Amino acid sequence: MRLFRPLAVGLGGLALTLALPAGAALASSGTFTWLGPGGKAYSLQNPPDKRCLDMSQEARGARNALKQPVAVYTGKHCTGQKTQLAPGKVAPSGARFASVVFNPR
Repeated sequence: MRLFRPLAVGLGGLALTLALPAGAALASSGTFTWLGPGGKAYSLQNPPDKRCLDMSQEARGARNALKQPVAVYTGKHCTGQKTQLAPGKVAPSGARFASVVFNPR
């Protein structure tokens, strides 16, 4: 019985690892950068796909260095005017945004 429990736990962990999808398949590949308060640069590596993320502070000058498109919105919760940025594209430096979706549908 003492040998069975560690073996069962180990096999259960292996089964979960094999059953869960790879993290890379659920994230955009590359870097998204923007300017925050005072012109300070911020970046996000390999952000999650198809999820609306609200910015917690002033954000402008979005730069898409991802392999997928990005959509930035003027309002929170991905509302308001939408600006689509293809891979490698940059929004005007003064263009403010309040939320973003990586690899939108």
